Amino acid sequence: MRYPKYIKKNDTIGFVSPSFGCGTEPYISAFENAKRKLKERGYNADVGYNCHKNDGIGRSTNAVDCAKEFMEYYKSENNQALISCGGGELMCEILDHIDFDELKKSEPKWFMGYSDNTHMTFLLPTICDTAAVYGPCAAAFGMEPWHKSLEDAIGLLEGKVTTVKNYDKWEANSLKNEENPLAPYNVTEPFKIRKYIGSHYVEEGEDTLTGENKSNLLTFSGRLIGGCLDCLCNIAGTKYDNVKAFTEKYKEDGITWFIESCDLNVMAIRRAMWQLDNCGWFKHTKGFIIGRPYCMKEDPQNGACMMGLDQYDAVIGVLGKYNVPVIMDADVGHLSPMMPLIVGGKADVKVNFNSIAIQFM
Repeated sequence: MRYPKYIKKNDTIGFVSPSFGCGTEPYISAFENAKRKLKERGYNADVGYNCHKNDGIGRSTNAVDCAKEFMEYYKSENNQALISCGGGELMCEILDHIDFDELKKSEPKWFMGYSDNTHMTFLLPTICDTAAVYGPCAAAFGMEPWHKSLEDAIGLLEGKVTTVKNYDKWEANSLKNEENPLAPYNVTEPFKIRKYIGSHYVEEGEDTLTGENKSNLLTFSGRLIGGCLDCLCNIAGTKYDNVKAFTEKYKEDGITWFIESCDLNVMAIRRAMWQLDNCGWFKHTKGFIIGRPYCMKEDPQNGACMMGLDQYDAVIGVLGKYNVPVIMDADVGHLSPMMPLIVGGKADVKVNFNSIAIQFM
């Protein structure tokens, strides 16, 4: 696995828009403030030519120009890391215009984004053997004040953060809008994870080890891989699906999957998990970290449910047979805050009672 160099003061961060850009409010104002705050931290900005466009369908602009900007900025010596301006809907369509062979030959560079950006944060490791970061997009760094998760994300790019942990509360309903573009996360809901070993739900306080060293602690390690399920099921089975080769290459390390979802209801989550399972993606898996599904915002306390299927059975009904730890409702994905994760990197995961810590190696 190729790891990019960490960024340092006076380096330049490039901003690209392979998915949505920052062409409308509240993202225009948030992006401007993000650049200001990053400059205060010591970083220059190299703004891509699509960042303020808004003439595409589900993206900043057409697929050819989105791919061209990404390739040029990834290979450029004028910036030392890339942050995507935003998520979106149809980043998949730029892939036919991305030269992955050229990316393999290029000097590795951090690329950070989430949601639709899964199409690159997932394919850089699995195709190009280059680590990426599943983390916040550019406009999030414009909030006042920064949430701890944003400090963690920049700290990860700087190499100063080697362990990320869950946060105390999460946001069910954002206050960010055109009139309030710099609003911080509206964290109102207490963090609470659910733990499974295979199909078995681990009760709070229940021993997970037997014998003299009884403990509620769950630990597992492996190469972190994953992203937004909406995008992963698009990639599965296409010419961009190199997962079997990736998992075989790193089978001695083991694989730790992290998966979250955006537009999918619980039935769609179940179908997508079934699809990935039947594509053979979960071989050599040591554990799963499942983020809060976006549909959970409709009922933060009770979770999402449809026709008797809840968000937990939607996943455990497929993954339970692997008899490995499955951690649900983690700080990963669309219901902020999110722990930034090094995709393709080795990591130790420790879950103890209602806390999770991920240490990158």
